[in-house]
Amino acid sequence: MLDKLREIVAEQLSVEEDEINMETSFRDDLGADSLDLYELAEMLKDEYGVEIPEEEVGNLLTVGDVIRFLADHGIE
Repeated sequence: MLDKLREIVAEQLSVEEDEINMETSFRDDLGADSLDLYELAEMLKDEYGVEIPEEEVGNLLTVGDVIRFLADHGIE
């Protein structure tokens, strides 16, 4: 799942995939703002079919947080 998520994040935030790992912070490491995170949530919804509630988006601070969220919702 990490490889696909790295691809999505790199495309959405215009960064290199090799900059992204489980500990990568969307805001601190990749410079994402709130709009970027909501757009990323929409891309994840399209890719994985799971909706991330608006109130949850702000809690997903790192790539690892997103992977755990997806895993908690049955996405492997």
